[in-house]
Amino acid sequence: MASHQFLNAHTSAVTELLEGFVQSHPGVQLLDGMPDVKVVVRTQLDKSKVAVISGGGSGHEPAHAWYVGAGMLDAAVCGDVFA
Repeated sequence: MASHQFLNAHTSAVTELLEGFVQSHPGVQLLDGMPDVKVVVRTQLDKSKVAVISGGGSGHEPAHAWYVGAGMLDAAVCGDVFA
């Protein structure tokens, strides 16, 4: 029986998820340094305010990245799967 997998490779899972996320959400972008630096940031920041940043490992997915946007997080730092 053939084996089917949802991921291309476990080592690139977070990177691929983040790349797809920023392609489908025009208000966010990836910080330079991918794939070693996995940071999602808002494209328009108000520099007169303190930035709100969250981060952590990417247990099943980089969950913090989904909260980056206007009125929410300014950036999310995403670790590896089960870091």
